[in-house]
Amino acid sequence: MTVKTTPISAPFGVLIAMITLGMGGLFIGTGEFVSMSLLPNLANATQISVPEAGSYISAYALGVVVGAPLIAIAAAKWPKKLLLIALLALFAGGYVFSALAWDRYSLLVARFIGGLPHGAYYGVACLVAAAMVPANKKAQAAGYVMVGLAAANVIGVPVATWLGQLFGWRVTFAFLAGGGLITMGLFWLFLPAVPQDENASIASELSGLKNVQVWLTLLTAALGFGGMFAVYSYITPTLTEVSGFTEQQVPMILSLWGIGMVLGNLVGGWLADRGLIRAIYLIMAWNIVFLALFAVFAESKVGTLITLFLIGGGFALVPALQVRLMNVAGRAQTLAAALNHSAFNISNAIGASLGGMAIAAGYGWASTGWVASMLAIIGILLMMVSMVTDRQSDGIFSDQVNHEQ
Repeated sequence: MTVKTTPISAPFGVLIAMITLGMGGLFIGTGEFVSMSLLPNLANATQISVPEAGSYISAYALGVVVGAPLIAIAAAKWPKKLLLIALLALFAGGYVFSALAWDRYSLLVARFIGGLPHGAYYGVACLVAAAMVPANKKAQAAGYVMVGLAAANVIGVPVATWLGQLFGWRVTFAFLAGGGLITMGLFWLFLPAVPQDENASIASELSGLKNVQVWLTLLTAALGFGGMFAVYSYITPTLTEVSGFTEQQVPMILSLWGIGMVLGNLVGGWLADRGLIRAIYLIMAWNIVFLALFAVFAESKVGTLITLFLIGGGFALVPALQVRLMNVAGRAQTLAAALNHSAFNISNAIGASLGGMAIAAGYGWASTGWVASMLAIIGILLMMVSMVTDRQSDGIFSDQVNHEQ
């Protein structure tokens, strides 16, 4: 049975609160992606090779995977507004440490700390956003939060990269720490106080791990979304070696991808609120087609630009799967919402690894498109398994399934 709740009022309106939540996502997302663009600088500063410097990216991803469940469980009874402020404080601390890092090992630790609040932030922020709107608009609310992550590729990363190239990578990390501190103040002013769930506990959060639907949805995210990362991880050499673009044109092309991600978030949330399961199937089918077309059109500049923009639109899957997790998680809302972003970081590793294997096997840079499409097919099959097992269950989620469709 679906419980109807009254939306929570924000002190200065829902729009400002949503923008503030998106702003936090913008800084966190920028911190994640800017390390990739500044990797040669980080390698040079710590006197290691660029491939070795890839460990800084891995350290951040490990922080995300570890931090999301641990923070969600440990802070199960915390008020969500206070938790979001604490997560940004941890983010700012990690980036202060990053700016002050003195060698390879201190920077590895700093990047790990910087990744710890990532998954929990997006998960909790989506829960807070959903609490401010009617039940039939919570997917759109999650999409608004995730726009911040998408906008990081359009605004945050170019600005942060420019700062790093002009003043050094330490200034970039210090800038992000300052952004986190400012956003903490904005949260205090503009976010509503979400009433504490009196039934929340470590035990109730852990109960979500017994739920088959939670695991199937997380697997769908980890495998089904890996295709986008298979392409993204090797996009620069593909664009320069296959499509014929110059290295200087790559940032603008990635911004085009980012614009597609922003629009995908907004459209994906709108579609999901009108039929969640149908929207998930539609978005996954979209990804299957356009990820494959990337391999087909990689030698055409115009074809590449069009397909990359449309692939960016496939980011619409993020808010849709976020709401699916909210629906099936029962009392483990915070843990499930946070784990979703751990799953997406696992998909990053899976996509990059499988894409690299295809390239190493001699299939060429553009072969990542075929790998990506196959991962999207696996994702849609997992979603089908989730729905079949849901219908064959004892009816625990049957009312919710009917509502989603």
